[in-house]
Amino acid sequence: MDIIGLLIAGVIIGLLGKFLAPGDKDNIPIWLTIVCGIGGVLLGNYIYAALSGGDTSGVDWARWAVAVVTAAVLVVIASTVTGRSSHKVRR
Repeated sequence: MDIIGLLIAGVIIGLLGKFLAPGDKDNIPIWLTIVCGIGGVLLGNYIYAALSGGDTSGVDWARWAVAVVTAAVLVVIASTVTGRSSHKVRR
């Protein structure tokens, strides 16, 4: 996969992962969402291959589903690690 394809897939997969992540995950910046998407594509492909996912002649929807779920997990981890809260504290 070339670098441009990886960036485009990372943006799309990152946004899908952010959408599927449980709770309010709008507290991480867009660049971190893209990084999670790129990580989701790379790790998702590795996990799919490790689970004996074979090559197909068309679009491999299972591979992309694993990438989206992996990106959602990475978004949750990134949101937890950054610790930024989107809720305002009232005094």
